[in-house]
Amino acid sequence: MSTIQITHDPATEQLESLGVPTWPIWAKEASQFPWTYDEPETCYILEGEVIVTPDGGEPVHIREKDLVVFPAGMSCHWNVLRDVRKHYRFG
Repeated sequence: MSTIQITHDPATEQLESLGVPTWPIWAKEASQFPWTYDEPETCYILEGEVIVTPDGGEPVHIREKDLVVFPAGMSCHWNVLRDVRKHYRFG
């Protein structure tokens, strides 16, 4: 099973080279919900705090200024601890 990859506080140059500032923004209030990734998602957390637990895996703590890659095919449970805003890109 693929795992969630996190880069804590990536360099501005890395974010710009990926085009992060041009990606759409998704926001969600504090809540819990299941999610399945049909394709890979890369996101950059602008605000908030989340614990994502892959089915059959260990919880992963994600915070502001984290660049995160979720693998295709992963089912998980999102626990949004603090309202989250993120740039995201699928594929």
